[in-house]
Amino acid sequence: MKRILIVLLLAASFSVFLGGCSLTKDKAEKKGDPIPFTVVEDAKLPDELKELIEGKKAEPFEMTYNSDNYLYIVVGFGKKDTGGYSITVDNVYLDGEEIHIETSLLGPEDGSMAEGGETFPFVTVKMEYRENMVVFD
Repeated sequence: MKRILIVLLLAASFSVFLGGCSLTKDKAEKKGDPIPFTVVEDAKLPDELKELIEGKKAEPFEMTYNSDNYLYIVVGFGKKDTGGYSITVDNVYLDGEEIHIETSLLGPEDGSMAEGGETFPFVTVKMEYRENMVVFD
């Protein structure tokens, strides 16, 4: 009888342990509420924002800009010696009172000759205006 009780207690403890790990994993994967956004082509940016980017693009930078009820979030990766770079917007989400943006710079593909001379890769995200603080992850 004692053996059965010990086995049941061990089994119950083990299932609670596994359940706890599962809940922790699910919670860790969720980063917040996604925010709808659009990646904007350079030609469609407000003129004032284009000028601000032009002045900053030689060095890595992060900035926000408000215009016409829209919030623009810009991430620049500074001067690169060749072309062939691209930027992905991996995630934009609201976590509490903060907007988080995650981006990645992708280099020229291995074995390919990058075209052109120096470049200044950056990406601009546009969304409805929000007063939240922006965190660049």
